[in-house]
Amino acid sequence: MAARDKIEVVINGVREVVPKDITIAGLIEIYNERDGGLIVEQNNRYVFPQRYGSTIVKQGDRIEFINPDFGG
Repeated sequence: MAARDKIEVVINGVREVVPKDITIAGLIEIYNERDGGLIVEQNNRYVFPQRYGSTIVKQGDRIEFINPDFGG
C-alpha cells in the first residue's frame, strides 16, 4: 500500500496508520473488535451502529472503541 493510500489516526489513544477511506466497520474488522455491545466514538461523538458501514474515517480522527461488557 503506497503512502498516499494511508492516513494517520488515533485509536484508543494510540497513533495508528490505516487505509485511506476506511469505514468504522473496516476498523472494527481490522482491530478484531467482537464485543456485541461495542460503543464507537469518532472525535468524541457517538457513532450509531447502523452507520458503521458508511462512516468514513478521516486523517487525524480520534477513534475510541469502548467495550462496556467487562464481565464479572
